[in-house]
Amino acid sequence: MDLVQLEIFKAVAEQGSISAAAQLIHRVPSNLTTRIKQLEQDLGVELFIREKSRLRLSPAGWNFLDYARRILDLVAEARLTVAGEEPQGPFALGSLESTAAVRIPALLAAYNQQYAKVELDLSTGPSGTMIEGVLSGRLVAAFVDGPVRHPALEGLPVFEEEMVLIAPLGHAPITRAREVNGESIYAFRANCSYRHHFESWFTQDAAVPGKIHEMESYHGMLACVSAGAGLALMPRSMLESMPGCATVSVWPLSPRFRFLRTWLVWRRGTVSQSLSSFVKLLEERGAVLAEI
Repeated sequence: MDLVQLEIFKAVAEQGSISAAAQLIHRVPSNLTTRIKQLEQDLGVELFIREKSRLRLSPAGWNFLDYARRILDLVAEARLTVAGEEPQGPFALGSLESTAAVRIPALLAAYNQQYAKVELDLSTGPSGTMIEGVLSGRLVAAFVDGPVRHPALEGLPVFEEEMVLIAPLGHAPITRAREVNGESIYAFRANCSYRHHFESWFTQDAAVPGKIHEMESYHGMLACVSAGAGLALMPRSMLESMPGCATVSVWPLSPRFRFLRTWLVWRRGTVSQSLSSFVKLLEERGAVLAEI
């Protein structure tokens, strides 16, 4: 097995066909076919399921693609380190929507200014989606609700968020979940850690929410709650950043559920120059919290 085989395998896996991969890496298709077969013989497994003119990754192929990406990324990083060059190239970062909107805009601006050769690409979504992106290699790192206890991930706590319950103006005081048993709530998709937190708040008080309306943004949640249609949970920092925040009533949660920590996580053992510089900037700005 050599780096050329890994590069060819990665290209074929991502393009889904020999011909498309050959055009991408400027090689003849027959060469790619031969190198892929040699790699499969070397590993003793079939990496692809052949279907006429297209190839699909086998289960073994999906596992191997993750390792191939990591190896190639480390080789590229090693070359830059030996050359003594500053961070450069693609840096795919993921983030919770609230973190992206409130906590990191100034940080990203400073990073772009300091490391102009880095191509920073920001994606937002629920914690579950962001973690999947890091594990698959699609994202270098991501801001997620933590702590994240996954053997393939490591990271550090960076922000503390106060979670608040919002209700329509004039709603009766809310001090516990039983007081809003059966009321409709607005939340992100099922893989959102904040939604799980909200549902746990109900469960611990032997209460259950009514209909759960899945929304795509905090602005949508705020608008629905303001209109008197239900409840929502969100970080106080996010709420206070939005126009219309005064159109709802705000209720703190009990101490057990009131605060959550946001973590920056990445694949264990895959810290690149770009990521190291990003973490250093976080530390310089006092964003890194002490672990409990």
